[in-house]
Amino acid sequence: MKKQPVIYFLFSLTIIAASCSVTKPYQSPVIEKQNLYRDQSSTDTNNIANLHWTEIFTDTLLQNLIQEGIDNNLDLKIAYSRTRQAQAYFEQSRLAFLPNVNAGASVFEGKTSGSKTSTASNSSLNIQLGITSNWEADLWGKLKSMKQASLASVLQSEAYSRAVQTDMLGGVANYYYTLLVLDEELKITEESVKNWISTVDIMKALKVADVVTEAAVVQSEASRYAVEVTIPDLKQSIRQVENALSILIGRVPGTIKRSELSKQKTVTYLNTGVPAQLLSNRPDVLEAELNYRYNFELTNVARTYFYPDLVISASGGFSASSFSKLFNPLSLVGSIAGGLTLPIFSQGINKTRLKVTQEGQQQALLGFQNILLIAGQEVSDDMTAYQSTLEKTNLRDSQIMNLQKAVEYTQLLVRYGSANYTEVLTAEQSLLSAQINQVNDRLKQLQAVVNLYRDLGGGWK
Repeated sequence: MKKQPVIYFLFSLTIIAASCSVTKPYQSPVIEKQNLYRDQSSTDTNNIANLHWTEIFTDTLLQNLIQEGIDNNLDLKIAYSRTRQAQAYFEQSRLAFLPNVNAGASVFEGKTSGSKTSTASNSSLNIQLGITSNWEADLWGKLKSMKQASLASVLQSEAYSRAVQTDMLGGVANYYYTLLVLDEELKITEESVKNWISTVDIMKALKVADVVTEAAVVQSEASRYAVEVTIPDLKQSIRQVENALSILIGRVPGTIKRSELSKQKTVTYLNTGVPAQLLSNRPDVLEAELNYRYNFELTNVARTYFYPDLVISASGGFSASSFSKLFNPLSLVGSIAGGLTLPIFSQGINKTRLKVTQEGQQQALLGFQNILLIAGQEVSDDMTAYQSTLEKTNLRDSQIMNLQKAVEYTQLLVRYGSANYTEVLTAEQSLLSAQINQVNDRLKQLQAVVNLYRDLGGGWK
């Protein structure tokens, strides 16, 4: 019968707590997701982000490098470690629902005086052995909100890992294509040097025939060296990109085995899907929403500090005056108690805590909105860049074809004294510049595909 008041007391508190709604259920923020892509209003949900990265990058050497990066990239390993750390915190938050149980033992000996006139004293011995337990009832949803915040942190860390992987994948592909372009530029430049040597020889022969002056000879030689001097810079750039790519895939700097620019193929369709798919495909957008959810739950936790805590304590064990009587059934003792702790002088602290978490929640919401807008901008820029390179392809081909003819014609004309030597030099310089620009156009096209795939959220599935 002695336990009935405690039971009634706890039951009453449970009813009161059930009738109160302190915390709020999470709902995804309402954000405008339409028209994120400029000049695109398609409802086609086909999306290249849903393709596996091996379907986008068909070069087997590039595939090997990407897989090596997935296996060894140090930033990605750090991200995975953070995910495991967040999972450990989440497990810790789940354990908060369980009671805290402790075992203890104590021995106490006391002495008291027998009488005012006696010098003798009486001693008493008290031995205790038992278990105590404390349990905090989650009346207002504090522990539940903390658990939800920890879960959001786990999911956020997983999204971060995916974001690191997509960035790493895009970086590997862009470095790889840059290497191919530098190889092609070096090849074009070395071929141009050979042509310039031939031009110098022609100018020398024409000088002997009094067709051109010595100025034409030295000018052609100077132009030859102006081209040749760029070769060391190209070789240095190649080594630097190789080193950067090596670090990205987790290996020491060294040579990168690669194919040729002419053998690279790109997907023939670049479907961007609908903007709403960014919320599920793009890791940094998902990470930003989960950050908002994390701060939302922290605000819920802050609300519960205005309400009393209920802690239920229970203990049981043995208590005796000697070791021989310790495990006697008559030595059994036990108790159960419930206590409320109501904050009275902490209202200022609680209000500040709530204000801080609410502002953190608002900042997370604004950050989410900003990330989504940036994602839409990046996709729009990638599509524009790709379309621009396609439009320049035929124009660049026509430019190079005409410049090649100009070089041939001016070389013939200068032999017969019908053209100035500067026309030959100008034509050859213009041809080299156009060839280099054509290679860079190809690089921009390849990188536009890489960036679009990454910015749509591809590469982690």
